Parts: sequence; structure tokens; C-alpha cells
Amino acid sequence: MIQKPPVSRGSRERSEDERGPGRRRVVGRRKVCRFCADKELKIDYKDTRILSGFITERGKITPSRITGNCASHQRELTTAIKRARNIALLPFSTAKI
Repeated sequence: MIQKPPVSRGSRERSEDERGPGRRRVVGRRKVCRFCADKELKIDYKDTRILSGFITERGKITPSRITGNCASHQRELTTAIKRARNIALLPFSTAKI
């Protein structure tokens, strides 16, 4: 059995300081739940204008890590979207041509 010599990484063995500005991780602002911030805004399955803002163009429900909703409001939003889909106020998915 022939053993291969260890591969030297050469220039790849650099510290994080030498990586340059393109490798920095961007830390953004913490997203705030829209329904917690505005107490007058209610989640209702009949209000398709609000619900359609939480659906992608393909018909998927956007996750709370993207929308910034808290867990309790995300659960309410999900059930409202599903109810609106069942009575045909919102689409289940888009039609492919």
C-alpha cells in the first residue's frame, strides 16, 4: 500500500483577518412582529390583503425567520391562510403553463 504525502494548503492557510472585506458576515436588525407592534392589526382569514403579504408568488407560506413574526402570531397566520385557501379566497399554488 502506497501512502500519499500530506497535501500542503499553501496560501489557503490564512487567518480570518487576511480574508478581506468580502468575507465579513453581515449582521442585520432584529425583525419585529408586525402584529405585536401594531395592536389594532388583527389576523382574519377574510382579510386577503394582509394574508397575501405572507405568501410567496408560488403560494407558499413565508417562514417567521423571514417575516419576523413571533411564534404565536405565525401560528394564527398559518391557520388563517389555510382557512382562506379552503374557501378559495387564496390560491393553493400558481398554475404552471
